[in-house]
Amino acid sequence: MLNYPKKCKILPMRFLGDGVLHGKTKAVVSEDDELRAFARLMIDTMYARDGVGLAAPQVGVSLRMIVLHVDPPTDEDGKLLRPLSPGETELCPKMPIAVLNPKIVSFSEVTETKDEGCLSVPGIYAPVTRPRDVVVEGKLLDGPEFRFECTGLLARAFQHEIDHLDGIVFVQKVKDPFFEQALPGFKKIIKKSGAKNYQIKRLV
Repeated sequence: MLNYPKKCKILPMRFLGDGVLHGKTKAVVSEDDELRAFARLMIDTMYARDGVGLAAPQVGVSLRMIVLHVDPPTDEDGKLLRPLSPGETELCPKMPIAVLNPKIVSFSEVTETKDEGCLSVPGIYAPVTRPRDVVVEGKLLDGPEFRFECTGLLARAFQHEIDHLDGIVFVQKVKDPFFEQALPGFKKIIKKSGAKNYQIKRLV
């Protein structure tokens, strides 16, 4: 049985420092009505907070599930900016999606550095370097298993949300001097989360 407030329209967020954000998650082993209801609430919460992705630990559930809504890259006239990757071609038309047990099976050597934010670190954006392209496999809720190469925002969103499933928050990957500049803001959020003696374990 999933432990979350089932009568809420929007799920309460967990913030940087909260223990559930910094531990490993359990695999989804079955799909049932409770999981579907939780996925719908996750999507509603993502939209209400203007996110493009949300992982189950961010709303207090230690489960390997994420939701996403990433649109394909277009210009002001709605024309595609580049040819789409297989993942964008197959998954973007289905958005929003709930993905069970996602994992990245390969990374490109080419990297990109772009600003990221996080619903669990509200109001703070900082640059993170990630592989530009990834191959992701997982299963769509009530849908097929998949394995696709992804690029662009979809690749970054998958990496960001899958990090959450492994107990990693993007701030751990922010390099100096940007980390030091944002550190006072991080500390305020940690205090808000109620975490005691939490120290950010940097991964760069």
